Amino acid sequence: MLVESRIHREVYVRFGGERLQTYRSNTKRRRALSLQREGRILRQGNDNPKVEIFRYVTENTFDSYMWQTVENKQRFIGQIMTSKSPARSCEDVDETALNYAEVKALATGNPHIKEKMDLEVQVAKLKLLKSNYLSTRYSMEDRLLKQVPHDIRMTEESIAGCEADGALYASNEVKGFAGMTVSGFRYGPDEKKEAGMAILAACAAKKSGAESPLGSYMGFDLFLSYDLLAKHFEMRIQGSLSYRIELGEDVYGNITRMDNALAGIPDRKSRYEKTLAELHDQERNLMAELEKPFAQEDELKEKAARLTELDAMLNLDKHKNEAIGEDNEDRDSDVPERTDNEYER
Repeated sequence: MLVESRIHREVYVRFGGERLQTYRSNTKRRRALSLQREGRILRQGNDNPKVEIFRYVTENTFDSYMWQTVENKQRFIGQIMTSKSPARSCEDVDETALNYAEVKALATGNPHIKEKMDLEVQVAKLKLLKSNYLSTRYSMEDRLLKQVPHDIRMTEESIAGCEADGALYASNEVKGFAGMTVSGFRYGPDEKKEAGMAILAACAAKKSGAESPLGSYMGFDLFLSYDLLAKHFEMRIQGSLSYRIELGEDVYGNITRMDNALAGIPDRKSRYEKTLAELHDQERNLMAELEKPFAQEDELKEKAARLTELDAMLNLDKHKNEAIGEDNEDRDSDVPERTDNEYER
C-alpha cells in the first residue's frame, strides 16, 4: 500500500507491507521535531517487524547547514546528559543565523562556506578537547598540591605508628599467654581460659552497640563494641594505631585473633611503605604530566585564524550587499514624486 502524507509542510512517502519504509527529503531544525517524526514509524504498536528510514540531501544546498545545526544541538545536548563536557552554558542556534552572504555562497556553490562549516566543527571539537585538558590539568594540580601531600603525610604517620606498636609488642611478647586485664580484673599467664571467658561474659553483659573500654593486653588498650548491621561483636586494640578484630564464641579463639592482629604489625608496615612509594611515584608522574602542553594548541590556533579569515571574507560580501542596497535606496529617494496632475496626463 502506498501512502502519501503531509505534516508541517513536509511531503514524505511510506511503503507498507511486512517492511515499513520511509523516505524523507528534508530535515528539521529542532531535534525534538526530528525525534517526533521518527516516532511515527518507531512507535509502540507498529505491526511491521522491520522498519527503514531513508534520508536524502542535496549537495551544495542549504541542507548541509540544516544538518550541521541539528548536529551542533545534538552535540551539546549529549555533552550535558553525559557530563563529559566542562562547559557551564550552551547556546542554541537557528537557521536564521546565516546571513544573506552565506545563503548566496550556498546557492552559488561557494567552497568557502563549506570550508567555514567544516572549520566550525573542527574548532569546536578542538576547543572542547582543550577544555577537557584544562579541566584535567586543574584536577592534577589540586591533587599534586593537596591530596597527594596529605596522603603522604598520613601514610608516613601510619608507618611511624606501626614502628611504635611493633616495638611495644616486641617488649611484651612472651612464650604462651602474657596475661590480660578484662573488666578491671587481672588474669595471669596461667589464666588464659578465664580471660577468654571474661571476654565472652563482657559481650553477653553489653546492652548497647556503643564502644566501651574492656581492658588491656600486652600494653595495648582494649575496647568492645557491637556492629548492629553485621550483628557481631568487635574488639579494637589501640596503640599508636587501631587494630580491629571480630569476636567469636570460642574461649581461646578470641585471644588467638588478638595475637594474630598484633603479630601482623610488620606486614601492615610493609603495606604502608609500599603505598608510600606509590604515592611518591604519583607525585613524580603528576609533575611530569603538568609540564606537557596542550598537544593540539598549534592546530587550534591555525584553524581558528583561518576561520576568522573566512568570517571576515563573508562579512565583506555582506557589507557589499548592504552598500548596494543603500545605493539603490538613495537613487529611489532622488526620484521626484509625481503629482496628481502628472498622473492624470
